[in-house]
Amino acid sequence: MNNAMMSSLNQSKLAFTSLTNPIPRKHSSFSALKFSPLPIIQNSQKGLSYDKISQKPLHISSIESFSFSRKTQQEKPVTVCNAYEADRSRPLDINIELSDEHAAQKIKIGLYFATWWALNVVFNIYNKKVLNAFPYPWLTSTLSLACGSLMMLISWATRIADAPKTDFEFWKTLFPVAVAHTIGHVAATVSMSKVAVSFTHIIKSGEPAFSVLVSKFLLGETFPLPVYLSLLPIIGGCALSAATELNFNMTGFMGAMISNLAFVFRNIFSKKGMSGKSVSGMNYYACLSMLSLLILTPFAIAVEGPQMWAAGWQNALAQIGPNFVWWVAAQSIFYHLYNQVSYMSLDQISPLTFSIGNTMKRISVIVSSIIIFHSPVQPVNALGAAIAILGTFLYSQAKH
Repeated sequence: MNNAMMSSLNQSKLAFTSLTNPIPRKHSSFSALKFSPLPIIQNSQKGLSYDKISQKPLHISSIESFSFSRKTQQEKPVTVCNAYEADRSRPLDINIELSDEHAAQKIKIGLYFATWWALNVVFNIYNKKVLNAFPYPWLTSTLSLACGSLMMLISWATRIADAPKTDFEFWKTLFPVAVAHTIGHVAATVSMSKVAVSFTHIIKSGEPAFSVLVSKFLLGETFPLPVYLSLLPIIGGCALSAATELNFNMTGFMGAMISNLAFVFRNIFSKKGMSGKSVSGMNYYACLSMLSLLILTPFAIAVEGPQMWAAGWQNALAQIGPNFVWWVAAQSIFYHLYNQVSYMSLDQISPLTFSIGNTMKRISVIVSSIIIFHSPVQPVNALGAAIAILGTFLYSQAKH
């Protein structure tokens, strides 16, 4: 009876095993399915043998029904990674901030240029009005430097601006720069007292030609061919404009030419002596104005003198009235402000951008002075001015 019971149990066990695992054990590779994270897919059709099932391809319509083991489910899903969040990561925020700063810098430079051009136009208008009524360019130049120096001394005394830290070596290095600046300033004022403002600035647009020639023959510098070619329209345009100027005056023409040469030497001395100095921008121009004032004052007294100034002042007041005093104050204040802004902008931009801005400044001055003073301009004269200014723009592109 015991043997019968054991035999019955073995048969029941065998039958249970056959039901739960119909695939023969000799196919050991399929025994690992119970450890797979994927569920066992059972065929819904009954009566199919394993050989028939294995011959049919397995089609998976969706992976949503697949489940992972408990350990895998507790971990972070594989499909979520840091790369997916890259568009909201911190580096993108930094780029946005840099873009905002770049836009703010562009706006700042644009405001510098607009202020620079506007102040320069206003200065030239009032300067020409003063010189028409009071033809004493040496005193007018002296008053411009004196007003700027006084404004900066007040700013330093009231701590509106920080006073620069200078020494004897600084002023010694600045002296040749101030000499060239003084000559250029007086020569330009003499030119504008004799000819139209537009003509003075047309001739002054030829400054790059003087810069290349002085650097070539005195300093031994060499330039690429496009720089030399850009001088042709500058020289040709200035010559055409001078030849067709209706109110041509040799003193006015020579004043503009001397101003060009003086400002070239000012730039050369400034680059050679002031590199590495801590004083720059607004304070640099303030120191330059003060030293130029000390240099110019004795020469202005010797050339014109107080007696001529007193007589001319009374005559101007009789013709213009009290507005003449405002004209003198305005031209002196705006002269300092436009130069101060130009030096401040030079600290913020590249030399190429500054050269382009200077070219555009001359265009605004020429056009505005022709409109305000009704200066007669022939078409050929305007063509010469346009060619000279175009050459100046090409020079700035080729140089930098």
